[in-house]
Amino acid sequence: MRMQESGEMYLETIYVLTRQKTKVRAIDIGEHMGYSKPSVSRAMGILKSGGFISVGDDGFISLTEKGLALAEKMYEKHTMLTDFLVSIGVDKETASVDACKIEHHISEASFEAIKKHMENK
Repeated sequence: MRMQESGEMYLETIYVLTRQKTKVRAIDIGEHMGYSKPSVSRAMGILKSGGFISVGDDGFISLTEKGLALAEKMYEKHTMLTDFLVSIGVDKETASVDACKIEHHISEASFEAIKKHMENK
């Protein structure tokens, strides 16, 4: 079963935030994504029950091995697609926004072809 786009976005956000700071809270995620506390809380519950995150007694959120693997994959897609779009003349901000839309829907075959193309440049 494939995770919904919103779940992938939350995991990627947690991953990005953990690269910037050692401890991540739900409020950090909400601020970063521009989502309300109830929306983030509901999403964290779903991700926790799916085994993608763990929430400590102190409220700090961390990715499980399963969550980290998916988050790293989404982050790689986002950065690779952004770089690809920039390389063909799209400005960085537009490229990043468009990459975010594409990364959730692109086939593995197409992504791997773009990745190979970018690695051979």
